[in-house]
Formats: sequence, C-alpha cells, structure tokens
Amino acid sequence: IKGGMGRSQAEEGRAVACGYWHLWRFNPELADQGKNPFTLDSKEPDWDKFQDYLDHEVRFLSLKKAMPEQAQELYDETKRAAQRRYASYVRKTKEDWSLPQE
Repeated sequence: IKGGMGRSQAEEGRAVACGYWHLWRFNPELADQGKNPFTLDSKEPDWDKFQDYLDHEVRFLSLKKAMPEQAQELYDETKRAAQRRYASYVRKTKEDWSLPQE
C-alpha cells in the first residue's frame, strides 16, 4: 500500500468502491427456507476509479514504472476480470432458490 499499512482500512474501502474487491455474504440456512443464500453487499462500483486504485498499490505502481505498456494491458485485463466477477455476483443475487412444490 503506497500510503503505508496505517491506511489499509481506507484502501479496503477504495478497493470496494472502485470494484477491485466485492463484499458479499452466503448464508446456507436461507436455502433451506427457499430463499437466495447469496447477498451482495457492495454497491455498483465506480469503474472510473479503478486505475487510480491500482496506482496506489505498490505492486502495480512498480510494474507501471518498469513496463508501462505491459502494465496498461494488465490493468485493463484486471478491470475486465473485476467487471465480469461483479456481473456474476449480480446474476447470483437473482437466482431463484424457491423450494419445489410437493
């Protein structure tokens, strides 16, 4: 973390806000009640903040300084992967877990 470990909680919030990390819960007891056990707690990410978040991570910043072109390709792929992951979580929240009628 560029700002040091003292800023880790703030960085976690930024990771969620930009879509790098997502907050979700899974409660299997809800499935027994015919309810969806998956809950997505993250709001819709602000994808425009994604690269700024990566630029505050030392591992990504070091790569950007050493190999800027390759770093940009990896940044873009990382963002696409996060977007796919978020979309899959949104789909999961819409799954029908109702119990079959007997």
